Amino acid sequence: MSTPTTTFSLEGRGLKLDTEDDARSHTQDLSSTKTYTHISLSGNTLGAPACTYLAPLLSAQTSLTSINLADIFTSRLLSEIPPALASLLTALLPLQNLTTIDLSDNAFGLKTQAPLVDFLRQHVPLQHLILNNNGLGPEAGTHIATALSTLADRKAEARIHAANNATKGTHIPPLETLICGRNRLETGSMAAWAQAFQKHPHLKTVKMVQNGIRQPGICTLLRDGLQNCPELEVLDLQDNTFTHVGAEALSSSLPLWPHLRELGVGDSLLGRKGGMGMLCAALSQGRNKELRVLRLQYNEIDSRGVARLLKVVEEEKEGKLPRLRRVELNGNKFAEEDEGVARLRKVLEGRRGDDSGEGDGEGEEFGLDEFSDLEEEDSDVEEEDEEEEAEDIDSDAEAEEKKEDEKEKTKKAEAIVRDAEEEEGRNVSQKQHTEVDVLAEKMGRTEMI
Repeated sequence: MSTPTTTFSLEGRGLKLDTEDDARSHTQDLSSTKTYTHISLSGNTLGAPACTYLAPLLSAQTSLTSINLADIFTSRLLSEIPPALASLLTALLPLQNLTTIDLSDNAFGLKTQAPLVDFLRQHVPLQHLILNNNGLGPEAGTHIATALSTLADRKAEARIHAANNATKGTHIPPLETLICGRNRLETGSMAAWAQAFQKHPHLKTVKMVQNGIRQPGICTLLRDGLQNCPELEVLDLQDNTFTHVGAEALSSSLPLWPHLRELGVGDSLLGRKGGMGMLCAALSQGRNKELRVLRLQYNEIDSRGVARLLKVVEEEKEGKLPRLRRVELNGNKFAEEDEGVARLRKVLEGRRGDDSGEGDGEGEEFGLDEFSDLEEEDSDVEEEDEEEEAEDIDSDAEAEEKKEDEKEKTKKAEAIVRDAEEEEGRNVSQKQHTEVDVLAEKMGRTEMI
């Protein structure tokens, strides 16, 4: 007996579906079969009339669990996107088995995000949300995050309702996956995202790469948001700005994620001012025994940073990182033949085929990544770091001294003004300002030419 088809796909065909007839000619199977569990319309461009035609076909797919709507508005005017998107997402709202939706590579800025925000507020079954490269920006990003906070409240209400009514078979899944990369979320939207993460404590995968988030935003995201997600398994914040400030926030967060399997903080300026030391100190606590993959590329990490990581990895007796098998270090500042690098590679590759955990199957990557873009190590790095720290201390001292000087100057200025006012009160000059009067008289005679 043949297995029934569960997937309907037009993925990657580059179709331009403008009208209802255009959509009809490619979706006969979608009309005749109502048992699909996955639908992909990705890689085509859909106009509003075509989406209006597709809407009832989608809403009839009551078994649907996932849908891929990535890259479906290429070449469309911004004014076309909201009505088209609204037709599709409104049709998906009644589908109680639909847990996964991918809307990547569509333009959802301020002018086009409203239908998505409306959907996210209401779709209680949502479990996995993928929004990569949507051009959100901080303001639209804030709207998305706020909608997810509202969704958490709706999920809680639905669970209470189901419990009170003893509704059999009703399961309200938690939000487990949030992928929102390359969206220019920036620091300005991080308070809203932190609140959303507070309200979704069962998140397991969070990927927010390349969002222009700077140190204050990273701290807010981690301390106020993700520290409330103890089930986190995958965290990818690559290509944002940590420095030692963000590294400190990350280090205080790591012990709270005992199930963490992958950590991506590459291209985040972690290597200077003790950032790598703080990271290794946190990992040495032995609270991240499930960690398998560590992405640290392009972080200005030198041989000393590698040595610190090696020390944690080699602590076999304590078992600080017993399942770590892959570390990505390309683009950092050490020599490829560095002894610590060689030892780290040997330890990680030696874990291939052991029975320390799941995922030792074919295709699993062990060891280090390929070093195609290493920088030369600066022999004066340590001195520079010490100088930078000294400069920071000196700057603070100078700032404090300057502040005191300003206070003293202010007091003196106030005293001078006060004395002048008293003198003026005692002896106000009554003589006329003859030069000013003469100038005023001349101006009064001036005529427009």
